[in-house]
Amino acid sequence: SSSSPPGEGNEAEKKEVEEKMEKSEPAFPPTFSVSEIKNKQRRHLMFMKLKQEKRKQKMQLKKKKKKEREALGDKAPPKEIPKTIENQRVYDETTVDPEDEEIAFDEGTDEFSAYFNGLTNPQVLITTSDRPRGRTVRFCEQLATVIPNAYVYYRRGLALKRIIPQCVARNFTYLIVVNEDRKVPNGLVLCHLPDGPTAHFKVSSARLRKEIKRRGKDPTEHYPEVILNNFTTRLGHSIGRMFAALFPQDPQFVGRQVATFHNQRDFIFFRFHRYIFKNEKKVGIQELGPRFTLKLRSLQKGTFDSKFGEYEWVLKRHEMDACRRKFQL
Repeated sequence: SSSSPPGEGNEAEKKEVEEKMEKSEPAFPPTFSVSEIKNKQRRHLMFMKLKQEKRKQKMQLKKKKKKEREALGDKAPPKEIPKTIENQRVYDETTVDPEDEEIAFDEGTDEFSAYFNGLTNPQVLITTSDRPRGRTVRFCEQLATVIPNAYVYYRRGLALKRIIPQCVARNFTYLIVVNEDRKVPNGLVLCHLPDGPTAHFKVSSARLRKEIKRRGKDPTEHYPEVILNNFTTRLGHSIGRMFAALFPQDPQFVGRQVATFHNQRDFIFFRFHRYIFKNEKKVGIQELGPRFTLKLRSLQKGTFDSKFGEYEWVLKRHEMDACRRKFQL
């Protein structure tokens, strides 16, 4: 039997190992993490390299999948639906089924039934906290141009307990109180008259008309259409009905104005648009403003009563926000 010279086998093995090393991408040891690098600049550099590599791999995978889909044509498998917090939402047992008789009965006898049966017409009084600053006053005035039959009155230091009976006597159906902090609107109390309920919201990201880019001309006095999105639970349904009852039931389509309350992850985004028909098929929308975001803090039975009021629902942040996929509205 012929045996190869003693050095040759080792050299061939070495070459194989070197080739493998060249082919494989530079990888960190299995237990290595970037955070272990003490030098800040070096650590940042390595982190950016890692990020770039990951992005590269992701793009390559995307291109590969796209090519496969094009090659398969009609036989390509359906696209995967990306996972989002909304579609991974934890099921809520209070989710409303529109055909449920019990819910239909409750809605037929609740505080808003007179409005939905066409017996009352909304009349809204908007006021502020004591001594409001310019921005809050302008916010209230712009809100009054969005809601038909809304009137802005200055508070003059009156307690809400005294304002509510006066509103009821003058046939107002809603009282809106805009609170402020550091000259910026930060809270909104929405009180349905005469029997309640009262909702308290946190207000954030308020933008006045002047601050909105590419806004349209000021709104006209036509009654707007109202869109309520994603109010699915019993609580969400109550809040949705509360917003709906702010506006008259017969929108004037000539004005082409739409008020939208869009609920996403328990934040209610308010937008006010005008739509424009470009031709028979194309429609453009133009934001009129103002815009703001609401987050429900509490819902109280009856009219505003901070001492003895009975609360239907109160936001307990550490309990309720523990799971990011569980929503209340």
